[in-house]
Amino acid sequence: MKIVVMAGGRGTRIEKINSELPKPMIPVNGKPVLEYQLEIFREQGYKDFIFVTGYLSDKIIHYFGDGSRFGTRIEYYIESEPLGTAGALYDLRDRLKEDFILILGDIIADIDLDRLIRAHKRYGGLVTLFTHPNDHPYDSGIVMADSDMRVIKWIAKEDERGWYKNRVNAGIHVISPGVFDACRAFGLFQERRKLDLDRDILKNLIASGDVYAYDSPEYVKDMGTPERYEQVSADLRAGLVSRRNLKNKQKAIFLDRDGTINQYVGFLRNIDDFALTDTASEAIRLIHQAGYLAIVITNQPVIARGEMTFEQLEEVHNKMETLLGRDGAFLDKIYFCPHHPHKGFAGEIAELKFECECRKPKPGLISQAARDFNIDLKKSWMIGDSQNDIMAGKAAGCGTALIGDLGSITEKADFYGSDLLDCVKQCVRAGENAS
Repeated sequence: MKIVVMAGGRGTRIEKINSELPKPMIPVNGKPVLEYQLEIFREQGYKDFIFVTGYLSDKIIHYFGDGSRFGTRIEYYIESEPLGTAGALYDLRDRLKEDFILILGDIIADIDLDRLIRAHKRYGGLVTLFTHPNDHPYDSGIVMADSDMRVIKWIAKEDERGWYKNRVNAGIHVISPGVFDACRAFGLFQERRKLDLDRDILKNLIASGDVYAYDSPEYVKDMGTPERYEQVSADLRAGLVSRRNLKNKQKAIFLDRDGTINQYVGFLRNIDDFALTDTASEAIRLIHQAGYLAIVITNQPVIARGEMTFEQLEEVHNKMETLLGRDGAFLDKIYFCPHHPHKGFAGEIAELKFECECRKPKPGLISQAARDFNIDLKKSWMIGDSQNDIMAGKAAGCGTALIGDLGSITEKADFYGSDLLDCVKQCVRAGENAS
């Protein structure tokens, strides 16, 4: 499989870091960004590269040559004029007869490539986007997908947006060669010209149903601004980049929703009643800073009881993600149980009224998250405000922390805290002491 790296950009936003090199050659902790990319692909068996270069291309070619000293094979396509993030594909189409990966050249990443490629084959579309939540969704393009992960809408930074799921295109794509025929059908790839991958190609393909999203919490971050450059440098030094590869065991802090992340109002049936607690955003930022995944585990029997639809629940969760994102915080995944074991409610959904394995205090959703993200449950925690949260965490093999101190609780938690932030701090300290 060939790896196409879009490395032609100048990087005007990061020129104050280094104005004498093309952006993909700027050293991060002493090594060019492109070299990090070569390493993550090569170490997983992917060694055939095409570098699309433009600005100061001679510096890239001089450093990497044919790739042999890096254990890879590198071809070059040199743009005589800026062609955007996809214009070069017109001339490269005859060299891309099989599925290929396209990655932007200013990205530091470490992901399980086999896992991504398997998802692309399973979806059966023309393009699979690597998507993830980030800490600045308010100034990012948002990707909306249906339950089958088929992309249904792309919200640009300048578009009006309501509540939205924090799902951002990370700049890594698996593309099948059939994309060229599809693009010709709507008037692209008739000639060489400047093309934007997102705006000109992916948005047009969405209507055909051939674009899919692959969500992952793995580390992918561009270093295109001085602030992000400093963050990427620090994350590399701390070892966070490689640890987040899903080939490695992860650790997570699982979070109840109502009374933990948002203010408790009983059964929340109206989106207007949703409000974050005072410390939720800071607590979730701390979870990620400490190297944990932040995953919500919540019972939502209002679905089975007919008091809220799946669509309304999704909008509540979109509001939660939007509000957190405004504070620079994000969730890696939300798992919810829509079932309820007791019958007799007006308007209830009969097919959802049964004893399930996912409703807390059972650990089914935690176990599902562990399978999905290769989580070591013994190094993970469950935080909530009820006995069911503590019982579910213990049943899954996690440590536990309870918000408040319920005098009648029979399952004692490992820690008790006044709010979510207090509990997270105690769990993080305990994890550091254990290691």
